[in-house]
Amino acid sequence: MKQYLFTIILTAAITFALTWAVWKLSLRYKLYPGIRERDVHTTPTPRLGGVAIFFGIAIAFGISATNPFFQTIWMPPQTMWSILAASFLIAVIGVVDDLWDLDWMIKLGAQFLAAGIITVGGGLQILSLPFGDLIVFSSWLSITITMFAIVIVMNAVNFIDGLDGLVAGVCLIANGVFFAYSYILTRDSGASSYFNLSTFLAAVLIGACIGFLPLNWSPAKLFMGDSGALLIGLLMATSAIAVTGQLEPSALDPEQLGRSQLLGAFIPILLPLLVVLLPLLDFGLAVLRRMSAGRSPFSPDRKHLHHRMLDLGHRDRDAVLIFYAWTAVISLAVLLMYVGAREDWPGQYLPGVAFGLVGIVACLLITLLPTRRKKPATAPEPDPTPLES
Repeated sequence: MKQYLFTIILTAAITFALTWAVWKLSLRYKLYPGIRERDVHTTPTPRLGGVAIFFGIAIAFGISATNPFFQTIWMPPQTMWSILAASFLIAVIGVVDDLWDLDWMIKLGAQFLAAGIITVGGGLQILSLPFGDLIVFSSWLSITITMFAIVIVMNAVNFIDGLDGLVAGVCLIANGVFFAYSYILTRDSGASSYFNLSTFLAAVLIGACIGFLPLNWSPAKLFMGDSGALLIGLLMATSAIAVTGQLEPSALDPEQLGRSQLLGAFIPILLPLLVVLLPLLDFGLAVLRRMSAGRSPFSPDRKHLHHRMLDLGHRDRDAVLIFYAWTAVISLAVLLMYVGAREDWPGQYLPGVAFGLVGIVACLLITLLPTRRKKPATAPEPDPTPLES
């Protein structure tokens, strides 16, 4: 655990220093676009925070290669190099898009290429699915499923990037919970070493989000842009696939487990999905909304969940905090269910279920109650100057 904490602190410190440098350079050379119609902010703000996030993560990767405790994740090294190569590609495409707005087809093609680098080049694939004892091995079906999973999570995270501190905070909470889950899962599996790719990626993402958030908190001095949001989504998907993709379907057979234990067996599949539930929900609603209107699923609009929160009457910062609350409640509830079953707590799943129900009710209340009162409509004052005919 000490090595993971060291990784988090080091990545946070490096990312913070790089974020400050990128912010200063962006202001000096005016590397920021104009205000778009869908933007919430009213002051032109640099969107190159993803550059700092990428280099912070890349440096953490480099340091891990020299750390004997992390040698297991570098053997063989092609998986780590593939993740770095895919991350670099996404960072470059994201920076170009943040500066000049690329066509969505080019961006989507680059995302599938990055997913292919990790899936084919790195050999990181979903080998089994918990439905009907389905085993996909390393066939093209496995590759296709894995690539689509990575691309979907990347875009889901990118779609919620619309308010100061939203993506960085939500992903910080989600990766914090996932880090705890991955570490406990590794411990319970009886592995000889607690150092694995999934937990390492979660630790690096926690550090990167901590280091970036101070300059991204409202009012933000720097945005992460597509380069940062897509990169975080890429690594979150990779971390989830690394921990869930190798599960044996037989481990989810109700005849072997018993019906009472089946939920506990499915939690390793459910939790990686639930920690990104809000981004996935926003992504799915946006795709349905745009395609039903005959538009591209990647065409921008101002109807995301965070926009609707503002329309309900919430202040920008309060809407972000509500998103944080939803993420924490959902992910922690499932984590408590997993821990309760593993540690044989009284009631096993009940503490997690109770926490989830209470948390959801509280989140619904604060979501539906606006944090600012709308000003009453007043009749317009008469214009003192006569109208010209």
